[in-house]
Amino acid sequence: MTLRTSLAITLCTLFIAACGKQETPAPAPPPAPAPAAAPAVSVSVDAAGKSAYGKACALCHGAGVAGAPKPGDKADWAARIAQGNDVLYKHAIEGYTGAKGVMPPKGGSTLPDADIKAAVDFMVAQSK
Repeated sequence: MTLRTSLAITLCTLFIAACGKQETPAPAPPPAPAPAAAPAVSVSVDAAGKSAYGKACALCHGAGVAGAPKPGDKADWAARIAQGNDVLYKHAIEGYTGAKGVMPPKGGSTLPDADIKAAVDFMVAQSK
């Protein structure tokens, strides 16, 4: 056997041995402490409302298009909130034309009524 052949066999053996070597995984970091538990219902309602707001409402309400009150504008929302949720839901679902602007039915979306109500709840919560 020549030196060249011996060297090739040794290198192949080392390569094969290295390929089969398994590294020990690094230990997992300790789990972060769990946040204080909030009621599951409010979390899902807030998430559903925020999602529906993003899909159907943000385009107009985010910029105040056609008189749409911006979430967080307490002065603009105060009189609307005072009418009660049932009126707000009705206007959001069926549409409304008022002195300050126009609300198309469901914001022009095809979302279910429950999602529109969740979006109204989300905006109201931002505006109290």
